[in-house]
Amino acid sequence: MSNSWIESVTSSISGLDNVRRQQFHRIGSATRRIINSVVASKAPADELEVIAAQIEAVADLIETHPTGRDYEGFAEAANAGNDGGFLDFSPISGLSNPIAAPVVLSVEVAPDGERIVVGKVEFSSAYEGPPGAVHGGFLAAAFDEVLGLAQSMSGSPGMTARLTVNYRKPTPWGEPLRFEARIVRRDGRKVYTEGSCYAGELLTAQAEALFISVDFKKLADLASGRISPTIERH
Repeated sequence: MSNSWIESVTSSISGLDNVRRQQFHRIGSATRRIINSVVASKAPADELEVIAAQIEAVADLIETHPTGRDYEGFAEAANAGNDGGFLDFSPISGLSNPIAAPVVLSVEVAPDGERIVVGKVEFSSAYEGPPGAVHGGFLAAAFDEVLGLAQSMSGSPGMTARLTVNYRKPTPWGEPLRFEARIVRRDGRKVYTEGSCYAGELLTAQAEALFISVDFKKLADLASGRISPTIERH
């Protein structure tokens, strides 16, 4: 993979700063705090009534403004790789998306000298599945995000065709987790990847994914609604 492509992927993670994006980040962070607190709150009913009224008032205010997506970048790491591929609104890693934990993405050099994608996250109880553990669906989504960014470093970004997760141990919420992802091989438009999730030194899950590279113009057309979400696979 070329250094220029790695640099473009890195820029897609960091994005660009402007006032509007900073305010979206603030809103995302504050709303995320609400989500994390609400699911575990032991506030009395009278205070919950006050909180509910205030949140409803904020929702009413937001709804007075028009909605829609500008698609300054794709909200999925698999489609990253150009200077506009910001992940701000990704439901997994987007700082502006309150449902994202978020997973903080970076590109690092592994001990073997290979470039890998690293995702760091600490899930709250809002993401709980089994008692004390992260819901497997959120782990699968996190793997899709980090594996997707890894495959985009092939130089031919695409979409997920298959994702397989092996849940080896319960993955705890409330503890720092580290996801690692790398490209295994390429076969034409097919990009094969693999990844792991660690809680400290404990390996809790592993994943393999197949991505199909697609024409970037098709992705742009899909984002703008000009074509249906059907991707040819060979």
